[in-house]
Amino acid sequence: MSDILPPDHFLNLPRPDIIVGAGDGIVDTTTLAAHDFDVDTRTGFMPPDPPMSRLPEDWELWEAILEKAMTTKLQLAVKPGLSADEIAQSSSWRADVRNLPMLTTKDLTSSELLLRRAHHVLTFIMHSYIHTLPMDAEIRIPASISIPLLEVSSHLQLPPVATYSDTVLYNWGLKSSSEETIPPALDNLRSQDLFTGTNDEQEFYLASSRIETRGVEALELMRATMDEMFVGDEIAVRRITGYMHKLAAVVDDLKSILLDVRKGCDPEYFYHSIRPWFRGEDSDPMERTWIFEGLDEHPELEKPTDLSGPSAGQSSLIQSLDVFLGLDNCNTGADGSLSEDQRTLLRRMQVYMPRHHRNFLRHLSANPRPVRGLAMGGDPKLLEAYNSAVRAVKEFRDSHIVIVALYIIGPSSRERRAVREAEEASSGQERPPLKGTGGTNLVKFLKGVRDKTADAIIPSSSVTPLP
Repeated sequence: MSDILPPDHFLNLPRPDIIVGAGDGIVDTTTLAAHDFDVDTRTGFMPPDPPMSRLPEDWELWEAILEKAMTTKLQLAVKPGLSADEIAQSSSWRADVRNLPMLTTKDLTSSELLLRRAHHVLTFIMHSYIHTLPMDAEIRIPASISIPLLEVSSHLQLPPVATYSDTVLYNWGLKSSSEETIPPALDNLRSQDLFTGTNDEQEFYLASSRIETRGVEALELMRATMDEMFVGDEIAVRRITGYMHKLAAVVDDLKSILLDVRKGCDPEYFYHSIRPWFRGEDSDPMERTWIFEGLDEHPELEKPTDLSGPSAGQSSLIQSLDVFLGLDNCNTGADGSLSEDQRTLLRRMQVYMPRHHRNFLRHLSANPRPVRGLAMGGDPKLLEAYNSAVRAVKEFRDSHIVIVALYIIGPSSRERRAVREAEEASSGQERPPLKGTGGTNLVKFLKGVRDKTADAIIPSSSVTPLP
């Protein structure tokens, strides 16, 4: 990667003393300076150092209650055959949560790192609380958790629910500090906190962590391409052609990393024992509403409306590829573009991204010299290289569908098969379509985006001949 850009390539502008917009979310998007968007040139959307692993003493009670949940190995309420001891353990732990004092979040707001850790800890506590409740119980989140979480979420401009950033971006450490490198070696990553404490859960998160880490080169290739596009001469076109081929190779590596999740995470165990922990409100099997206690006493806090769980669709890296290649906005197919439903769902996933990363995507979308337009300018080698990058993204999405089929659709179908006839006979209604943890109609959404990616390959007949 060092032969593409020097490490400080996009850090050559005067930097503010703190992350721009850390308090109010307002970011100067007139440049693509990486630090303006909290994107590190060495680690991308992942922080350059392992995230904070424990809050300071003032908030130790939160850390202790989360640690107790993990060491006690709380069991999901949906687990078949829960024993009386397991039910009692969960009930006792939830009582401890209800008895927590109200801790102030005022001193957390001075640090983005503190806020991130607090959001992670509080959402993990909340999900543990909700998903150990009896299935017929009302979901009422105690004020000792709900109010601090709403306050922290307001500062971060994130929903008060576990997100991709909580489980992946800010939930990693190093297996061995003696082997520390930047970016970290893919085989030296570990997860900090796990609902189940199992290697299966860790490998599920780490697949995404490794994709983010390997994807740093893709971000650098984007920056290099945009630099060359400002020049626009024949040498620049040749260089961009090379960058497009390299980008295709990087995306191919991302596909391999994604498929490698099969080596460490069992699909049936994931579906039944891991996935339920991070379900959001719109994936609740009983369609229960989440009630945030204490909210009525805090008119300054808004009632949450976005309560989906973490999803790979919340990865800024993957959406960056779409935006950079023009896959999110190109006219393709008979209807001319991505459907409005697909656009809405992609935009909805951005609500769950760290706010600086959302601004990065917005700025990237506003690029006045899109690479897709250049590829249609008549250079056949550039066209071939651009199409190879698009094909690589399409194949990545093919692999994502394979993983979803293996880890969600297959186990779900086997589960439903056992009860479908009885349920449909008694209710007279078909089961609703399968949703992802992000609340989307999973299969339809993924196939739709994949097909539009394939349609974005530019046929030679669409290219403007060179003069």
